[in-house]
Amino acid sequence: MAILEAAQECFLQFGFAKTSLDDIARRAGISRPLIYRKFKNKEDIFAALFEHMFEGRYPRAEQVLLGPGSKQDKLMKVCEILLLEPWDQLVGAPMAAEFYEACERLLPEVEARHQRLWLKYTQAVLESKELSELFMLAVDGLQSDLPATRVLRRRLQLLIERFVS
Repeated sequence: MAILEAAQECFLQFGFAKTSLDDIARRAGISRPLIYRKFKNKEDIFAALFEHMFEGRYPRAEQVLLGPGSKQDKLMKVCEILLLEPWDQLVGAPMAAEFYEACERLLPEVEARHQRLWLKYTQAVLESKELSELFMLAVDGLQSDLPATRVLRRRLQLLIERFVS
């Protein structure tokens, strides 16, 4: 866990390309050889970090879908869990935009899995694959200028009001 936390701080401060294993080791307070006991390389650490950021969120999103609440409430809660919570951890960091770009570039299969699950949860609320895909495209647009979390939350609320009647 300390390695992943240190890696996240380094990636967000320096960017993926400029972060070294030495940077991560120093930030975690361990030796570089100790990192190699758990991870093959920097890409392996990055993949583990991305997985760590989302894996625990999926069961929570599923619980929201199974629980009480209106469609608007459920969709907003799913967005809170899968978008706003991780966004809040990253936004404002010097290399936040590069972090997301690196995820897409280095981990296309992990990113694709995340998108499939998010589509599945969105479709469970909106009851239409086409509408869910359109909603997700709109959500991508809401993030393009890297807004503060409160701004993104408000944008999502407005979008959800338009999509869910």
